[in-house]
Amino acid sequence: MQFTVTDAPTRERFEARDESGAVAGFVTYQLTGSIIAYTHTEVDPAYEGKGVGSTLARAVMDDARSKRRTVVPICPFLADWLVKHPEYEGIVVRTTRKIK
Repeated sequence: MQFTVTDAPTRERFEARDESGAVAGFVTYQLTGSIIAYTHTEVDPAYEGKGVGSTLARAVMDDARSKRRTVVPICPFLADWLVKHPEYEGIVVRTTRKIK
């Protein structure tokens, strides 16, 4: 199954749609200047295990890279995905400070 990812800026999210146009999942974000914080990833239960999350993650990171944005991965799914994809490390902000 193929998914198409597009930015829906009025909703502050990227959406993955299947071939019929149904939303299979999305990543929400907050954009401030050239800094984009990805806050949440959600995949519709009907599409779990079909690569929607990874497709979204790669698409949002490629988009950030092409627009020369700095990424703050707040979303735990995306943060874990980035550990396995060091090719994006140059645009990701990491910190050792903990939020109390």
